[in-house]
Amino acid sequence: MHPLTELKANITRRYFFQQGSHALGGAALASLLGSERQAAGADSAAGQQPRKTLQHFAAKAKHVIYLHMVGGPSQMDLFDYKPVMQEWYDKDLPESIRQGQRLTTMTSGQARFPIAPSKYKFAQQGNCGMWMSELLPWKAKMADELCFIRSMHTEAINHEPAITFMQTGFMIAGKPCIGSWIAYGLGSLNQDLPTFVVLNATHSHPKANVQAISARLWNAGFLSGQYSGVALRSGGAPVLYINNPEGVPAKIRRRMLDGVREMNEIAYAKLGDPETKVRISQYEMAFRMQSSVPELTDLSKEGESTYKLYGDEARKGGTFANSCLMARRLVERGVRFVQVYHRGWDVHSSLPEVLPSQCRDVDQPCWGLIQDLKQRGMLEDTLVIWGGEFG
Repeated sequence: MHPLTELKANITRRYFFQQGSHALGGAALASLLGSERQAAGADSAAGQQPRKTLQHFAAKAKHVIYLHMVGGPSQMDLFDYKPVMQEWYDKDLPESIRQGQRLTTMTSGQARFPIAPSKYKFAQQGNCGMWMSELLPWKAKMADELCFIRSMHTEAINHEPAITFMQTGFMIAGKPCIGSWIAYGLGSLNQDLPTFVVLNATHSHPKANVQAISARLWNAGFLSGQYSGVALRSGGAPVLYINNPEGVPAKIRRRMLDGVREMNEIAYAKLGDPETKVRISQYEMAFRMQSSVPELTDLSKEGESTYKLYGDEARKGGTFANSCLMARRLVERGVRFVQVYHRGWDVHSSLPEVLPSQCRDVDQPCWGLIQDLKQRGMLEDTLVIWGGEFG
């Protein structure tokens, strides 16, 4: 077959844009490099040092554990002490506070918008004097080790766009999530485990209002699929279809994967589709995880001192306490980004009954996670984030 005929037969839309982008990318790079040289020359001519493009301090964090409370934990009942609200009890919310903000479907039909203060007691904790709710006695013990960020706000008034915004920076789905960006930017420290792992923890209160979450929240968007998060299941096999089929030994499985790899390499040579390379790497990762995941999830070697930190719930698979322990084990083995989702925080009218239960689910495990990381010397390079899409 003539080379041009073969090219015409195999060319795809993706291949066309991929090859065409090489020339555009080269032109853009040349332009950027030229601009930097020009800027450096201008600075030197003015008797100044060339401008630095790197940050002035060394980055410390090598890992992130992101604890996301799905549904929006009530900040005024947990961290944001508002004593003056007692004086405003049952008075209508002033327009100067709302400032024309949109109303949700659930509240748009209300005749009034009365103010209701928190029913929980607050006290100042630690040397920093941070006001914290009685619902969080374990977090209160480490008040001086926490950084409370109160300056963040979004325009999202519903959970779905809000959680999408928190994970991707956009309210509309389709962009890479934060874990994917970390995986893309920092790469892997352990070739036998994914760079980005997701754990979905259970909640204990049967009346908790559970917000739905889906795999798009840990998707790589327009980045390569290899940067998407891998969700570990809390029951049964941690990863589906990772074990060899019944009756197929490891040697035969290895030969099967080698054959699939050869066919994928042929397809990539013809079409140049980068997702083919992703498929190859995912097959290889799955093969390596056959040995790394069982070792990861085997908690038999964890001592009693560990469970004193996290609480007895850590012994039960799928609980938030167990997920925090798993997060430590994942980071310990080189995983860059671990995300733990805990649902049930969309409490509404059931707040007095459900919120205390939600706090009991997470309070001691969060404290235990910090202490565990600290005693192992891992807190020095691990950033732990606690928050939700609201609050």
